[in-house]
Amino acid sequence: MRALRIVLLLLVALLVWLQYRLWLGGGGQGEVQALQQQVQQQARDNGGLKQRNDALGAEVKDLKNEGGGEAIEERARSELGMIKPGETFYRVVEQANATPADPADKPEEQQP
Repeated sequence: MRALRIVLLLLVALLVWLQYRLWLGGGGQGEVQALQQQVQQQARDNGGLKQRNDALGAEVKDLKNEGGGEAIEERARSELGMIKPGETFYRVVEQANATPADPADKPEEQQP
């Protein structure tokens, strides 16, 4: 009878120790959940990077094709501001503080 109690006590202690390792120990349930969240975040990041790579690949393919001259010209015009010979370049700049056209709309100046 005494031996049975000792064995039962050892089994309960073993069960408690295993439960502790499962839930709180290294490689336990909490760590597994954290790693699963990291995997999901990395999968989302990889999806965004794949879309960007696909877009860049399509752009490279477009530049390498026979019609790539048009794509190169478009990039030169938009990114570098280049123009063809004989063209006139106009830049429209909006003023930050535009003055009112009607003098009646001007705020009155205060006199000291």
